[in-house]
Amino acid sequence: MPPPPPPIFLLLLLFITAAATTTTQDSDLESDCTNKWIHIRHLPPEFNLDLLKNCSEYPVFDNFCPYIPNHGLGHKTHNSSHSWYRTDPFMLELIFHRRILEYPCLTPDPLLADAVFLPYYAGIDSLKYLFGPEVNSSFLHGLDLYQYLTNSENTPSIWDRHHGHDHFLVMARPAWDFSQPVSNDPPLFGTSFLELPEFFNVTALTFEARAYPWQEQAVPYPTSFHPPNLAFLDSWMNRVRRSRRSTLMVFAGGGGISANPNVRRSIRLECENITNSVNANETGYSNLCEFVDCSNGVCEHDPIRFMKPMLQSSFCLQPPGDTPTRRSTFDGMLAGCVPVFFEELSARRQYTWHLPEEEYGEFSVFIAKEDVVGKGVKILDVLMNISRAEIRRKREKVLEMLPRIMYRKHGSSLGLRSKKDAFDIAIEGTLQRIKSRTQQFAALRK
Repeated sequence: MPPPPPPIFLLLLLFITAAATTTTQDSDLESDCTNKWIHIRHLPPEFNLDLLKNCSEYPVFDNFCPYIPNHGLGHKTHNSSHSWYRTDPFMLELIFHRRILEYPCLTPDPLLADAVFLPYYAGIDSLKYLFGPEVNSSFLHGLDLYQYLTNSENTPSIWDRHHGHDHFLVMARPAWDFSQPVSNDPPLFGTSFLELPEFFNVTALTFEARAYPWQEQAVPYPTSFHPPNLAFLDSWMNRVRRSRRSTLMVFAGGGGISANPNVRRSIRLECENITNSVNANETGYSNLCEFVDCSNGVCEHDPIRFMKPMLQSSFCLQPPGDTPTRRSTFDGMLAGCVPVFFEELSARRQYTWHLPEEEYGEFSVFIAKEDVVGKGVKILDVLMNISRAEIRRKREKVLEMLPRIMYRKHGSSLGLRSKKDAFDIAIEGTLQRIKSRTQQFAALRK
């Protein structure tokens, strides 16, 4: 029986307390806020905290009540844990909301702000359209928010100042889930939030961007690792660096059981054939391929299932699934496991702020899925042709980038906050993007 979620009034109290206490403790971290000021737009709780009351009402999706505690980090994996939580990635809206209260350049005056944050839990609100009673009204998703922002009683000048170009929000799902054409009748899966003209100018931080995004930018999925201070981060990185890599490659995931050709099926078949036919000892590895079956979501909130195999592997295979991106990409990198991608949209053309496109050759391997599925290219052959020295260099690059893809715990130490994490880089990229957009908008108005 999962523990009940914290009462909503308690969550609200915690957010208020955090807002009152973090400004002073962060004031010494960064004194120069030029071009960095953010205003948090006040929204009624119906757009955020009240949505958590329905955490158990979408059984087709999941009961997400157990993942609300600790401002979206979820419960600790065990009582003595300091850094590991049973984090559900769909709780990023809560995690981001809590973290932005610690941002050192907040202003209560929207006229001084370079950007305006909307603390709207868009992904959680979308559940009633995706899995709930309003599935046939998905074209309405977001219109009540727009009406609030532009209502004459709610300071519409904040929105009108740049017609939304300076506003941003987090949408903790792939952008495809918010991209259903408004005209679809009957509606397909998804809502029409990103298709509404009212929100064309807003910057949306999503897990996955479309092939030609305008509004959205992909940010990393949260993993289960949220260290509170530099000592715990350094300790983990030392463990990753010392870990003995006795397995060549690992695939943690589901799928691949269909008779139809696809890259996951090819991976599973190759892994089975390697296990049965190749003598691993001749390669310097005790195991050439390990498959961690994560079917039916059994791994989602249990990092122990996949982190140990990833720590013991040189390469982590990251094939696309229902969509190109995977949380597993970041779980694997967290374990110092070199990612192997099979599609450009899986990462290279997604996380350009966090994983610079020009550096992919330094920390990852790319094998086109078409070559694996249709041309008989063996993943084993490609990876065995990479020297041990090159693997070590790639792993060191993964470790160098590790802080950039994790979300540290709220209220973390000053020492840890001196290292930019996924949140910091998302804010930095958002501010740069908004500055460019508002300048373009201002030039057009002249």
